[in-house]
Amino acid sequence: MRKTSVCVPITLADWQATPDAAMRRDAVGGLERGDVVLFPDLPFTLSPAEAKLLDPATVKDGTKTVKYDPDTGRVWGYADGVDAAAVKSMMSRYADHTRRLLDALTPYGTALKIGNTSFRPVEAQGRQQSKRHDDTRLHVDAFPSRPSHGQRIMRVFTNVHPGDKPRVWRVGEPFETVAERFLPRIAAPLPGSAALMKLVGITKSQRSPADHYMLQLHDRMKLDDAYQQTVPHQTVAFAPGQTWMVFTDQVSHAAMSGQHALEQTFTLEVDGMADPERAPVRVLERMKGRKLH
Repeated sequence: MRKTSVCVPITLADWQATPDAAMRRDAVGGLERGDVVLFPDLPFTLSPAEAKLLDPATVKDGTKTVKYDPDTGRVWGYADGVDAAAVKSMMSRYADHTRRLLDALTPYGTALKIGNTSFRPVEAQGRQQSKRHDDTRLHVDAFPSRPSHGQRIMRVFTNVHPGDKPRVWRVGEPFETVAERFLPRIAAPLPGSAALMKLVGITKSQRSPADHYMLQLHDRMKLDDAYQQTVPHQTVAFAPGQTWMVFTDQVSHAAMSGQHALEQTFTLEVDGMADPERAPVRVLERMKGRKLH
């Protein structure tokens, strides 16, 4: 088994283009295998009004992200005085573009649900954060307040920097290796704890055992200094104008540096996958010997 994930490049230069069978095969195979699917020549072009948003002052003080909900049209996280219409236009177009791309590229159909869109105009390197919230530390994604019950988390990213600054990631071990390393150290959830967290509003619905273990994997990876310093990894630099997609609940990743990125989140029902046995929840279930969702 390889020690690090790799990028699968796909030559697609138009968001409206129709991928051929080989592109679809490579994309789905790469995603579900735990690779980063890279579109080296797929920029997201900004209008003049949108280009003015490429400024850290676009976000409110104390935050790093502007967010958009494609289901409701709500936008939040931008500073007073920012052109709200330009923010919404940019982010709604990005949501539409990424949804169309995934519909054309994958067989997931209605099993794939669109989530929030994010715009990150703040430099990733050098922010002062707790280890749990520091995305420059290798981790797999899990939703703390929105239990997913084993659903996949897929994210599409585009570097929209106006110059030549790449967005630099570290990509770490395969999920199975991460789980083998940390799962034996994770205790089962306390009886009644999931119901209590929902009751007091910590979570929006009740966590499943899968949510518990995924969140613990996320935290233990980030909090383990020795692991962060010694784990095998690859460094990948995503240039301006490049787009990439990845199952972030499966691929160990860290955003080390970069500024001005758009990101679209999706969730996917496990049974909608081409190979459901590759899902993290199925990996954890095999290791634990029981159902977790």
